[in-house]
Amino acid sequence: MLNKFKNNGAGYLLAIMLILFGSSCTRTGNSANVKLIKDYYAAYEKKDWNMLNSLLADGFVFNSPNDDHIDLKTYKERCWPNAVNIRRFDIDKLIVDGDDAFVTYNGWTTDGRVFRNTEYFRFKDGKIKENACYFGPGISFPNNTAK
Repeated sequence: MLNKFKNNGAGYLLAIMLILFGSSCTRTGNSANVKLIKDYYAAYEKKDWNMLNSLLADGFVFNSPNDDHIDLKTYKERCWPNAVNIRRFDIDKLIVDGDDAFVTYNGWTTDGRVFRNTEYFRFKDGKIKENACYFGPGISFPNNTAK
């Protein structure tokens, strides 16, 4: 089942995005969860691990095409080093529905490259419990050496 999702995940994600992002305007719900998301990206821009860590719930997990439910320790080792390459994030779409959210953004690297991703967030008790990142076209993630 996991392999089937990985193989078809982009198609499923596209279908979800077409349904959720059908309008051109950004819709938001819970303002506390909107702030958590914005602070999550700000922590990368500021290269502030303590800020990021304070936003994450106990038992936080991260998923991506390269990561299957990794824990916080592995996330810090594998993903946090990307912060050094991040200049900024421009949020294009942000939809929060209770304890679930989708974000589509353009990320800018310190050397001027752009990457576009969509992320799904799940919240619990005022913190981020899960983040699932779906890489878009282009360089996919800042440590990728392709230009």
